[in-house]
Amino acid sequence: MPRIGLQPGNWAGGYGLWVIDLDRGWPTERLDLEPLAVAHAGELASRLDDVSLHEFTGGVPLSAAALAARYARLAARRSPGGDRLWGNWVLRVRATGAAAGIAQATLPAGGPAAGPAEVAWVVVRAAQGRGYAKEAARSLVAVLQAAGWTVVAHIHPGHLASQRVARAAGLSPTGVVRDGEIRWVSSPAAAP
Repeated sequence: MPRIGLQPGNWAGGYGLWVIDLDRGWPTERLDLEPLAVAHAGELASRLDDVSLHEFTGGVPLSAAALAARYARLAARRSPGGDRLWGNWVLRVRATGAAAGIAQATLPAGGPAAGPAEVAWVVVRAAQGRGYAKEAARSLVAVLQAAGWTVVAHIHPGHLASQRVARAAGLSPTGVVRDGEIRWVSSPAAAP
């Protein structure tokens, strides 16, 4: 399990043994997860300009300028109200250097006791079918669990590929539905 991106925790409010350094990435078997920066918008705009990526989540592809503005907000790593921490990483295929997608985690600023970490992922069409989403999601969930978080994802009932990714990451569906999406959950890992 990667320890890169984790730092010893000593924050008031109690984050447990580890806190996540949202400004650091880590490697998986075939990917490097890089902290999202505004500069990634130029590279990702054309790759994410695909309406099929929004089939289950809604919305439309963003222009390069709109994506850069969004990434500038996300690069703050904290919501405007300060109640949520934002972790966003570009999935870069180590063998080719190509960006394969993004992974994200939204964390309550109060730490694991304040609520679960919510995760999501998007893999660009050209990189789909290679297991990159499963690899990234497994790693992200492991990092969050090691830091004491319960991890959740909300997945459209018709999005079978995302359900397979969630299962591979150790999440299980619940009976809870929010905005038409099923809540998938995993408990935090046992303390080391």
